[in-house]
Amino acid sequence: MSIRIDGELCTACESCINACPYGGIEIIEGAAVITGECNLCGACVDVCPIEAIILERAEYVDNVDKAKYQGVWVIAEHYKKEFPRVVYQLVGKGRELADTLNTELSVIILGDKLEEKLDEFGEYGVDEVVYVRSPILKNYYSDLYVNVLSELISQNKPEIILIGATPTGRDFAPRVAKRLKAGLTADCTGLYIEDNTRNLMQTRPTFGGNLMATIRTPTSRPQMATVRPGIFKAKKSLKKAPKIRILEKKFTERDSVTKILKIIEKEQQTINLEDAEIIVAGGRGVGSKEGFELIRELASVLGAELGGSRVTIELNWLSQDRQVGQTGKTVSPKLYIACGISGAIQHLVGMENSQIIIAINKDPHAPIFSVAHYGIVGDLHQVIPALIDEIKKVKAED
Repeated sequence: MSIRIDGELCTACESCINACPYGGIEIIEGAAVITGECNLCGACVDVCPIEAIILERAEYVDNVDKAKYQGVWVIAEHYKKEFPRVVYQLVGKGRELADTLNTELSVIILGDKLEEKLDEFGEYGVDEVVYVRSPILKNYYSDLYVNVLSELISQNKPEIILIGATPTGRDFAPRVAKRLKAGLTADCTGLYIEDNTRNLMQTRPTFGGNLMATIRTPTSRPQMATVRPGIFKAKKSLKKAPKIRILEKKFTERDSVTKILKIIEKEQQTINLEDAEIIVAGGRGVGSKEGFELIRELASVLGAELGGSRVTIELNWLSQDRQVGQTGKTVSPKLYIACGISGAIQHLVGMENSQIIIAINKDPHAPIFSVAHYGIVGDLHQVIPALIDEIKKVKAED
């Protein structure tokens, strides 16, 4: 799909500029021009009074034999012989989808010296583990992943493919989808099978997080989705012995267009928010960077990690790695305390799966209370000191 503007017809009336929510049109030399900010929403097409803006859609032909595609695949990335939590979370959702479709669940691994890790996937209900083994695959090589996965998928024809929306997954997933001419929905927050069809319904935030869109790809297979860590739960089922299929590859560094010279590990002073059991997060209602010291103190007495909404990052009250929300981390701790956070959808999609949510806000109508299990209406600068005092008293008694 593309948008083009007929420069001969355009009168530079600026109707399209006023209608575009993304700043995707500019007037240059007396005519409207599409910029890189355009996201093909089509708002400009509807308002052009002389129909000088044309939205061109590709012709899609449903010529895929869907009956040949069976099975749910989870692509399992790894680092230092460990699989991140998102892999097990995807396996949990994959098992659910596979049961609905009455098909098998497979985990696909590209790596080396991971043999001892393969059987553990049976505890999560995996039917098959496909292990592509090569010494060079102990590290991530984008082009090798794309080549191997594209070949495997073309040969085996899985119906659904789930990938973690991690830096690694976000790198190879769209390239594989392009190679296969398949649909890919990024950063999904919900997955389910459409009634009376085998279409995967993929829900994700859109329009800057202000809306939730549900997408399907009925004319192509496989159906591919990346999912942010923390969205789904890892679920152990009855232990079973998965079928192990090992494929040997004799790759060398010459087989890749890149070469890894050195891996630099960032020293981490705090726990990754995605792994935290307790998070205390602050929003605009905290008032200032200095005001965040109160949030830090509450996090300290609870042994919690510190988080924040997007505005706190933009105002430089917190570092980027502390952001919770659509453009930050998706978390699911045992306890999430939201302090001075109104509860815009961009933030809610990042924390609504927390086991217990406590909201502190002086606005009784704040959207955060719609997802909170417990709410405190009041000034956080008065409420939090009282909470800290009570927590300290309880700890002293213990």
